[in-house]
Amino acid sequence: MENIYLIFVIILFFLAISDLVVGVANDAVNFLNSAIGSKAAPFRITMIVAALGVFVGAAFSGGMMEIARSGIFHPGQFYFSEIMLIFLAVMITDVILLDIFNTLGLPTSTTVSIVFELLGAAVAIAIMKIAHSESPQPLSDYINSSKALAIISGILLSVVIAFSFGALMQYLARLLFSFNYHKRLKYFGAFYGGLSVTIIVYFMLIKGVKGATFMSDEMVGWITSNGTLILLSSFIGFTILLQLLSWLFRFNILKFIVLFGTFALAMAFAGNDLVNFIGVPLAGFESFKTFMASPGADPDFFGMSSLNGAIKTPTYFLLAAGLVMVITLFTSRKARSVIKTSVDLSRQDDGEERFGSTPLSRSIVRLAVNFSSKIDAFIPNKLKTRLEKQFEKAVHDKNDKDAPAFDMIRASVNLVVASMLIAFGTSMKLPLSTTYVTFMVAMGTSLSDRAWDRESAVYRVTGVFSVIGGWFFTAISAFLVSFVIAVLFYFGGTIAIAGMIVLALVLVIRTHKIHNARTHQNDEIEKELDGINDENILETCVSNVTSFLNQTQLEYKKTTNGLINEDINALRKSMKSVQKLAKKAKDRKANVTTIIARLKEDSIDSGHFYVQVLDYLREILHCLNFIISPVYEHLANNHKKFNQAQISELKTLSQSIGIFLTRISNDIQESNFSNLESVIAEQQKNLALIDLFRKNEVKRIKKDSISTRNSLLYMNILQESKNLSLFALNLYKSQRDFVIYKDGQKKKKE
Repeated sequence: MENIYLIFVIILFFLAISDLVVGVANDAVNFLNSAIGSKAAPFRITMIVAALGVFVGAAFSGGMMEIARSGIFHPGQFYFSEIMLIFLAVMITDVILLDIFNTLGLPTSTTVSIVFELLGAAVAIAIMKIAHSESPQPLSDYINSSKALAIISGILLSVVIAFSFGALMQYLARLLFSFNYHKRLKYFGAFYGGLSVTIIVYFMLIKGVKGATFMSDEMVGWITSNGTLILLSSFIGFTILLQLLSWLFRFNILKFIVLFGTFALAMAFAGNDLVNFIGVPLAGFESFKTFMASPGADPDFFGMSSLNGAIKTPTYFLLAAGLVMVITLFTSRKARSVIKTSVDLSRQDDGEERFGSTPLSRSIVRLAVNFSSKIDAFIPNKLKTRLEKQFEKAVHDKNDKDAPAFDMIRASVNLVVASMLIAFGTSMKLPLSTTYVTFMVAMGTSLSDRAWDRESAVYRVTGVFSVIGGWFFTAISAFLVSFVIAVLFYFGGTIAIAGMIVLALVLVIRTHKIHNARTHQNDEIEKELDGINDENILETCVSNVTSFLNQTQLEYKKTTNGLINEDINALRKSMKSVQKLAKKAKDRKANVTTIIARLKEDSIDSGHFYVQVLDYLREILHCLNFIISPVYEHLANNHKKFNQAQISELKTLSQSIGIFLTRISNDIQESNFSNLESVIAEQQKNLALIDLFRKNEVKRIKKDSISTRNSLLYMNILQESKNLSLFALNLYKSQRDFVIYKDGQKKKKE
């Protein structure tokens, strides 16, 4: 019997490693967002600083492990076998949920997930105990409701506090320094740096040191009793040191604050959130040791009151976890996807928005604009002018691909405020969500910095609501999934546990492949777009157009064949391929302003032709999508098959359209447009065929020999095929004009 529980403990530790990997991929955004967004240092330096913070913070996290043992439920009310089922259900749920969110590129809260998973699993097992007990106890005897509510309310309250405090501090910082902060930094930089570092030292050392596993009681007592001295010495010492370094070596104070803040926030992350990843496995290990210390005990009747006591977590466990976290930081591509979401929502400049707009976000922005207008009416014009001057954005090169998303003033405020709040939560033994705090601080500072202007506000607000909605979805799904899995384990035993482990493994592998494929595709597009310039814009355009046309011709043929043969699987694959093509074309169109800005002044017409070609290309893909979507829906709903006359005409049209698109693609690839007249004749032939087939269909409708749905679908295919032919010829002519223009430029240079 002991062997099966030993296997359970081993499984818990393997799940802990997996949880560390997917959890860090999610939470890396918390401490890397500001340094990476402001580009305060090279990526490698930033990662090294963060890694050091994680290692140090891991040693401070021992006290937080009590949350997993007794923070959510009363362990004394459960037996050893039940406790192990709770812990296994929690870890499997955590791995699955976090991996799904990482794959979607959305930051979610590991704290919320672990709290609600513990709550869900504990409630499930408690209900099972109550249902099978002869003298049932109330559910409140099993669940530590007061502590659970304190944790949940602390997490939710931190959202409001973090956003408000971040917005206020950023507004004050911008009033002091403005966007053109370099001159004022000479006078106030050392003071600002000393204050920032002192705040970090105070909250990280004095407030967080009590949880350190290597700190003796005497050392903790000395630090606590001499807090004021340490605080004052730190402020004076760092202020003087930073001022001297600035005078003598032109030391960049803001870079130091950002890197020190990154270290501090990474330290706070490890100190506060390590419990989310290894707290449950360590609690399971402690439970197993306690059970083994009582030979002959029955696991189904062995109480776990021992988990109520304070237990020092061995430092080597914490540092081993820190090592896994550091390796994940350097290797995880999912972590970079999550970071990108946060940076995109807080960047200072315009660009492609990851989120659309919703009625709610539009209403909020409209209310904010109206409210701001009314407030402005009461502010004196002189004061308004002075305030506006402080928020005038610094001018930078739009063609600079390495430009930061925001400046280091905002990055420093993000880090100082977030690490201060998180460390305070750690000292109070409240597992504040680092994701909630850092994300909402970043959103608050970006709002104060006017990064959310009228061009981007609705999209940023939608993005924030999407992320916050994801947090609430995490809480609900964590509770429900953990509840269901715990019930499954209660009745299914070892077989159910083995099955869920296999399922979790399959899901993680599958989402990993999906994310890698998506990342690879995005990397290819970014690489291509970054490489476009005056010299190669025509060659790039030719390559894209021919590739898209060839794939369009292929998918058109597959669509008609799928309809004729009623092959729903082939149509499903074609529809996915068309959606990918449309996404590629959309990405290229979304980045067109960046490419045009990169072109030289004498190459404006190149940008015009490039945009025109992309527009026609997107219209062609829209036509293809308007064909394949109704066809797929027709087959999916099992409507009647086309009759022989329709099938015969459809085959003829497919062949004719295919020849036309291939002809256009070949001419564009060879930059040979001498065949324009024959291409136009080919198009007219297609249009004549479409008109003929439409008349034939009208005759069939008159004779009532065809079903209404078939007729509507067929007429839609004919109309969209006509539009496709028209746009294809326009694309051909536009590409011809592009080539003529570039040839003319070459002759002028010669």
